Amino acid sequence: MARNVEFDEEVAIQKAMEVFSEKGYNGTSLRDLTDAMKINSSSLYNTIGDKQELFVRCVKHYTEIRKRDLQRRATSAESPFTILVNYIHDAVAEIVSGTESCMTVKAAFEVATNDQRIKDILKEDSEYSYQFICSHISKAMEKGEISSEEDPQLLADYFISTWTGWNESYILYKDPVKIQRMANYFIKQLSK
Repeated sequence: MARNVEFDEEVAIQKAMEVFSEKGYNGTSLRDLTDAMKINSSSLYNTIGDKQELFVRCVKHYTEIRKRDLQRRATSAESPFTILVNYIHDAVAEIVSGTESCMTVKAAFEVATNDQRIKDILKEDSEYSYQFICSHISKAMEKGEISSEEDPQLLADYFISTWTGWNESYILYKDPVKIQRMANYFIKQLSK
């Protein structure tokens, strides 16, 4: 009788997420995953399922981390504009940190077009980020930190699409200075 391998599922999901983030879905083999998770393939199939199911779990895990980060930021005592600026700088740091790109960006372009579950997870994540950004832009406008003539919804949409573009630019050029300059320009536009 085969022995059941016990493992910390959350740690294993985190390790698999890191592999998917680095190599993408198609570039990641089952062996890459089981090696990183320090389990055998039968343990993976018995507890989580196949590679696709593991990927879904990893994307959910990643978006939950992002959601907790935004919740933490929202309770900060800093001004709404400072919260936005710190968020932008942290987004840049994440992009240029050495990983190939944000997992949600990779998932959106690689898998979401063919997998409704992934698309739904990413849409929920994007909507949560949008609400966070839009809310803080509105609060910054109320405090006079951003011009009251701006449209918070448009700025939130613009930031989300710009952030995706920064990821793409870094993948192509690996130029952190370029990304930082674009972020600084965006911050400058917000504060006009």
